[in-house]
Amino acid sequence: MLLFKSAHFASRGARRYQEDAAMISPDVSAQGGDAPDRLVAVLADGMGGHAGGAVASRLVCETFIDSIKRAAGGSRERLRSALDAANVAIAEHVAKNPALRGMGSTLVGTLFGPEGLEWVSVGDSPLYLYRNGEIALLNEDHSLAPLLDQLAADGQLSEEEARADPRRHLLRSAVTGEELELVDLSRQPLPLHVGDCVLLASDGIHTLDMQEIARIVTGYLSSGPEALVEALVRNVELAGDPHQDNVTVVAVLPVEKS
Repeated sequence: MLLFKSAHFASRGARRYQEDAAMISPDVSAQGGDAPDRLVAVLADGMGGHAGGAVASRLVCETFIDSIKRAAGGSRERLRSALDAANVAIAEHVAKNPALRGMGSTLVGTLFGPEGLEWVSVGDSPLYLYRNGEIALLNEDHSLAPLLDQLAADGQLSEEEARADPRRHLLRSAVTGEELELVDLSRQPLPLHVGDCVLLASDGIHTLDMQEIARIVTGYLSSGPEALVEALVRNVELAGDPHQDNVTVVAVLPVEKS
């Protein structure tokens, strides 16, 4: 039987405040008490200024965790239900606090169990799978970045213009209490194996390219999730970007039950 070890670590980067949030919890919906073979993890990157972004990301994470534990049905239904609950929570909070109008958040929520990994995501917070020295992006990017990159691939922009475009990080979908325009919901469980590593991150991780992320995971995987997430965040800080965004990383490692 596979169990899941996990940790998360964060940095404000060059910002004066932290708008990211992350939570990890046993998934106890299917069985009472501790459930080390079932885990739920969620990460949110808030927007809306110091107060709004921090409130939104925390509210989204708390509501998602609470709702997914109470939701009925299969994993896909539970993930979607928890996302919708988080979106409603934002709408209700703004209705009670009009000064926070415009706040919102990305969301990447995951379920880990004997069948593997399932997820739901809105926004541009990446979900990565590391396996055998290589890393892959699992979820969709709901920013303008993929569209600009496609324009570059089609020859309508240069690669330099696409990378430097100030619209690159604008979101096409986010958890704002309004209708969710784009949602990425996994179709079936992705089987996991010992030696894999699943990463949830805010977009501040993009200071590192995927090859560098894979190199760091390779070097720290055997040290456990705590050392791994700290190494990733410290390497972002060491890059010295004067405009570095908040960065938060969650790592989940499947391990054999001893």
